[in-house]
Amino acid sequence: MPDETAPTPRPTRRIDARTLRGLAHPLRMKIFELLTLDGPANATGLAERLGESTGTVSWHLRHLAEHGFIEEDVERGTKRERWWRRADITNELNTADFRDDPASRGAFDVYLNELLHQFFDRVTTYIQEDWDDAWRSAGTVADWLDLRLTPEQLKALNAELAAVVARHTPGPDAEPGPDALPVVVQLQSFPRKERGPKEQGHKERGSA
Repeated sequence: MPDETAPTPRPTRRIDARTLRGLAHPLRMKIFELLTLDGPANATGLAERLGESTGTVSWHLRHLAEHGFIEEDVERGTKRERWWRRADITNELNTADFRDDPASRGAFDVYLNELLHQFFDRVTTYIQEDWDDAWRSAGTVADWLDLRLTPEQLKALNAELAAVVARHTPGPDAEPGPDALPVVVQLQSFPRKERGPKEQGHKERGSA
């Protein structure tokens, strides 16, 4: 029998070229990030945080809503000020859908570059902020450079890491502890082309 107490999974949609173009703009991605991390907001509050005019932010908010990334929070809004929140949907982007598509290549490049900037900025903010010893010792910025994996092994590694994060992700009805804070987990795992003496040795053997 299905577990009726289990949380209903968030619906998922696969981002297509049109939807990607609706998101792939530096300011829109910043707005979407703030609504995702910090919850609902209005154009005035977002404009103050981003150093933009309210009119500009309002235009980009409507654009994000048109493409289904955000929705109006009618319970918070008033006749004078509209509030917005992230739409309750998981956006899935498959890079293979855009890698060889010239029509969407520009939007795809903007999206990836801005996403990497967001990852970097989050880590930089964490490093520069003041934290007490408990939180400073709990966080980590680490890398592992001695792995040599096949594509299948790398996929398996990523799947295992994602499963670990999922086990530590509370359900929607879970009550966080009194000292709990929002936690961001960022994972970047990718192959690196070999360079240097080893690469040169391979080339020499291949040309012999």
